Amino acid sequence: MKDVAVIEDPAAAEASLDPIRVRLLAELAEPNSATMLAAKIGLPRQKVNYHLKTLERHGLVELVEERRKGNVNERVMRATAASFVISPTALASVAPDPSRSPDRLSARWLLALAAQLVRDVGTLITGASQARKKLATFAVDAQVRFASAADRAAFAEELSAAVAALVSKYHDETAEGGREHRLVLAVHPAVPRTVSPQSDEEA
Repeated sequence: MKDVAVIEDPAAAEASLDPIRVRLLAELAEPNSATMLAAKIGLPRQKVNYHLKTLERHGLVELVEERRKGNVNERVMRATAASFVISPTALASVAPDPSRSPDRLSARWLLALAAQLVRDVGTLITGASQARKKLATFAVDAQVRFASAADRAAFAEELSAAVAALVSKYHDETAEGGREHRLVLAVHPAVPRTVSPQSDEEA
């Protein structure tokens, strides 16, 4: 089982969003049969089987084993990943495009960048999995408390300058066999994890 799987197919995305199937995917972090799942979530086994077949058809669950129980063969299923992310690729015709309005102070532009990041990394993960290769990535996650809006603005300027200097230092347009990498940095108000997100000023 993968830690995270990216859903790129529109039909698979639609199938995964059904509330019952979401519950089944959560329950299938550990192998379970339709009979056991039916008892857990309070639905008829036939209905659970229907949803499992739909999830299996889209590669969201997989067969772990098949065993004889009485007069029937019981299929034990498991989710193909512990968690799932739906890529903007699944909504390609309406996916956000950061090139349309490149405003680095806009929260909506930040959202478009984040969507592009999910799309691109999802594509890379899929390709690396198919090729059975590792994917080299790097990420930084930090939290900073600014004393004032002025400090936040100064931080953004210093960060921009530092990144520009590093990019200028290491970027080699003429390197044979070199591979381009994408760097995305974001600063936004932290969202408390114990309460529902509330509106805040744009970062």
